[in-house]
Amino acid sequence: MIGILGGSGLYEIDGIKIIEERKVHTPFGEPSDAYIIADYSGKKAVFLPRHGKGHKYPPHLINYRANIWGFRKLGVDKILSVSAVGGINPLLKAGDFVLSDQFLDFTKVRPVTFYEGMYTIRDEEDTKDDLVREYMTEDRVVHIDVTEPFCPVMRSTLRDILEEERIRYHFRGTYAATEGPRLETSAEIKALSILGADVVGMTLVPEIVLARELGMHFASINVVTNLAAGISGERLTSDEVIQMMREKNEEIKKVILRFIDKLPERFNCSCEEVLKGAAI
Repeated sequence: MIGILGGSGLYEIDGIKIIEERKVHTPFGEPSDAYIIADYSGKKAVFLPRHGKGHKYPPHLINYRANIWGFRKLGVDKILSVSAVGGINPLLKAGDFVLSDQFLDFTKVRPVTFYEGMYTIRDEEDTKDDLVREYMTEDRVVHIDVTEPFCPVMRSTLRDILEEERIRYHFRGTYAATEGPRLETSAEIKALSILGADVVGMTLVPEIVLARELGMHFASINVVTNLAAGISGERLTSDEVIQMMREKNEEIKKVILRFIDKLPERFNCSCEEVLKGAAI
């Protein structure tokens, strides 16, 4: 089943039938909001606004572990992340879609793993017979491989949809994840550019890391809402981010709808194998 992480209201799409809103409790605390369980053409999807309805949680205070664990408890094994980003690569324009294929992590204070050895927090309600439960029950330390962090099947599916819809996009892009909530300095953006970052945002990490630790498939579709600090030469505001996301809202919803419908039942990738041999 597919989970959609994004802003409030992404589930308000013609053709989507809301089945229920479900609050999920986790040993890591409360998720950002209730999960919206929906049906489209016989396929279930679970939506969660990462910042909560009304955007009440800043990026550094989102309970990422609770959000991702809540998806697991609901049976989600694939996650699509939708987010706004600033453009660093000069080839990017405001309004472009970017399908990230790599990331740089510059976050600072967020829990980034479920596996904390003797300090591991367990979910006594988790009955799945898999390596996640085994490693957590045995207080194992786990080092997952993130050489290719994003699911190739999900990325290819998104590319096909964007091609068919004739939406301007970039198939590759390195996402630099910063702590926030402040925006970056122009010097920081210059440094990120030198390191190879194409876009900058505040939420991809640890979402993708936590999802991968649970053997989930993960893909990220990013909307360039503005050019990053020092590139445009103008002062950055949240207003322009909100406005661009509103302008792209219908395209985003169309992509999500087609993604739910088009996603294959079986994946030819190694995402689910990432935990094998990862524990000490």
